[in-house]
Amino acid sequence: MSRYLKPLVCAALVGIVAALPARAAEFTAKLGSQDPPTTAKHRGLLKAAELVKQRTKGAVEIQVFPSSQLGGAREMAEGIQLGTLEAMIAPASFLGGFNPAVSIFDVPYIFPSDRAKSRQLRDGPFGQAVLQSFSKRGFEPIALWSGGRKQFTSNKPLDDLGAFSGQRFRVMDSKILIKQFDALGASAIVLPFGELYTSLQNGVIEGQENPRDIIQKMKFFEVQKNLLVTDHGAIVEVILFNPKWFARLPAAHREVIKVAFREVAPEVEQGKAADAAKSLEFFKTTGINVRIADEAERAKLRAMVYPASRDAYIAQAGDEGKALIELYEKELQAVNK
Repeated sequence: MSRYLKPLVCAALVGIVAALPARAAEFTAKLGSQDPPTTAKHRGLLKAAELVKQRTKGAVEIQVFPSSQLGGAREMAEGIQLGTLEAMIAPASFLGGFNPAVSIFDVPYIFPSDRAKSRQLRDGPFGQAVLQSFSKRGFEPIALWSGGRKQFTSNKPLDDLGAFSGQRFRVMDSKILIKQFDALGASAIVLPFGELYTSLQNGVIEGQENPRDIIQKMKFFEVQKNLLVTDHGAIVEVILFNPKWFARLPAAHREVIKVAFREVAPEVEQGKAADAAKSLEFFKTTGINVRIADEAERAKLRAMVYPASRDAYIAQAGDEGKALIELYEKELQAVNK
């Protein structure tokens, strides 16, 4: 071949290769999420999906569907069990109907204020035991992510812990959370999340509990006068796959998925913490009264609400729950040394 033609032929071949469609993934998973694309959780899902694609050389593609496009937590969990959906992420609080053991994360102050100690508990034997409890219930458990901490708001003063007495707070349908408010002398009213803003506005209830960024995004500050920062409730996100789909993957690909989602977890936690900090600064400009409970008050609050909530959890989860509580209390003692 002429030395003049050779570069032209090579260039033409490169152009043809570049024009060819990208190789289709051998394994494709739809992953459903209820969060909108603006959240740290969604950014984390996209990053994990990209890591999986890179590390499997395009063989595995995880497509993320935010904003409940694939349904709410119940619909997605049923899809995982039936095999009509490959993957999902949802708060543990929404999954107790499928796995009573995971409701341990509804127990107030299950995690300490210290985030490093909390990560030890979540990533250690306790957190992994809770995660693995999904295995016998038609799920392939992958990872636990931190979804932030809950705070209290109310239209009535929250100047001290005695101020909860007689107030009405919205809760999810959870016996554990109902016992939390019983222990404070407050009334727990079960209401759908979609009715919360109007119920606060109309005085059906006085208060509610949610992470700070949710309080801001849902504009609850518009219909609440007081915010008490306690970090009493942990939001734990659970990532689950369909076990039959997961089992079809080569072992190396399965490991890539597990590592990728766990690797991204610290970044998601930092993003949630940054969002919460921004929300707190925002609240200070809205006129809502912000009070931050110190560690002494948080310890007092835990002493009030933990025992009754723990017992409600054990009554709900039976021997499995009792074993998890015992493991948790042992691990908590170890991280506090």
